[in-house]
Amino acid sequence: MFDRRSTVGRDDDVPRRGSRAARIAAAALGAALLGGTLAGCSAGGPTEIRFHLSKPEAIPYFRDLIADYNSSQDDVRVVFDTSSNLQAGFLRGNPPDLGLLNYNMEMSRFMERGALSDLSDMPEADRILPEVQDLVDQYATYPGRTSVLPYSVMAASVIYNVDIFEQQGLEVPQTWDELIAVCDQLQAAGITPFYGTFKDPWTVAQGWFDYTVGGSVDVAEFYDEMNELGTEVGPDSPVSFERTLLEPVDRMTMLAETYTNPDAASRGYGDGNLAFAQGQAAMYLQGPWAFGEIAKTSPDMNLGTFPLPMTDDPDDLEVRVNIDLAAWIPEASRHQEEAREFLSYLFQKDVMDAYNAAQLGYGTTTDAAPVTDPRIIGMKEFYDSARFYQGASKAIPLTIPTENYMQGIVTGANAESTLRVMDADWARLALRQ
Repeated sequence: MFDRRSTVGRDDDVPRRGSRAARIAAAALGAALLGGTLAGCSAGGPTEIRFHLSKPEAIPYFRDLIADYNSSQDDVRVVFDTSSNLQAGFLRGNPPDLGLLNYNMEMSRFMERGALSDLSDMPEADRILPEVQDLVDQYATYPGRTSVLPYSVMAASVIYNVDIFEQQGLEVPQTWDELIAVCDQLQAAGITPFYGTFKDPWTVAQGWFDYTVGGSVDVAEFYDEMNELGTEVGPDSPVSFERTLLEPVDRMTMLAETYTNPDAASRGYGDGNLAFAQGQAAMYLQGPWAFGEIAKTSPDMNLGTFPLPMTDDPDDLEVRVNIDLAAWIPEASRHQEEAREFLSYLFQKDVMDAYNAAQLGYGTTTDAAPVTDPRIIGMKEFYDSARFYQGASKAIPLTIPTENYMQGIVTGANAESTLRVMDADWARLALRQ
């Protein structure tokens, strides 16, 4: 049922302008001969295509790109869409012509149903790093198609206060035992090791659950096996949430109970950003999106990142990644050619590099510029060698309230029984499917 392998200057800005204009002219002539009209165009005006973006922080950047593109030619007008209901648009047969969205399990449903067109013939597809394209396939595929092109990847791991570590003479830990030793030394010095924000369930799932599981379990392989088992997941199955994830979740619970601020259960994401910016803890289990919030209070704070060690083998260290933005063009779009040209514009190297530098993202292409920001450079060696995993919480259907389950565990619920409930949820959902 959840089988991800089944049926997931200016002159260079817009290439092939002349040939596309000729094709549009020919299409218009053919339509006129048939007595039709060119859909999406007003008389003598440009073709409108709708571009949907899901990331609010990136709106100013892409608004400027759209303005530049629209002013560079007269054939196409890109309309910026940041608020329409995507699922409703697909259901009504009126999706955007081009989407650039966070790619996850829910979005992959459109791909596995064949709702997204094949982009494999585009030069941009050949530039995508194979290990990054593989992240798309972990959720879903559609036979014979490459329907989603990753645009940016966010790598996330432990954020730490470099000055506190240096003042305490601490090295970045590379094993579980070293991590515990660091935490004990910080506590002995009166410093809170981790700042917890358990009031917001998503922060528990994204950081605490994902980092501890990803640091000790092959996440992609685990979900492949869970999908194969489907309704057979349970107490006696070879893999399950209870059987496979209990050890890392127990370690998550130990860290949460022993090494966080006493009021973690009542602190949310905003509280955590402020407290961490004020130096109230040495480490913070958040992603790069938190850096901008922290900088509002302490713009010159010396921060770094490192993968959370969950075993005693440094070779097991990996960072959590998610496809921050990915591009696709629906089959239902009436303007696929125009959407493809705008996609090519967005995928220009300088355009992608500028976006990733501004958003602290990692490039997805073979020619992407390397990251240089000191706050995320600690993850570079892991990303460059594909030592990464997608968050375990993101491969679970939303009908299973994983975030709430994890929040319950770090605030006192029994881990073993909660994971057993998740197994039952998984099997029941598989049966319904």
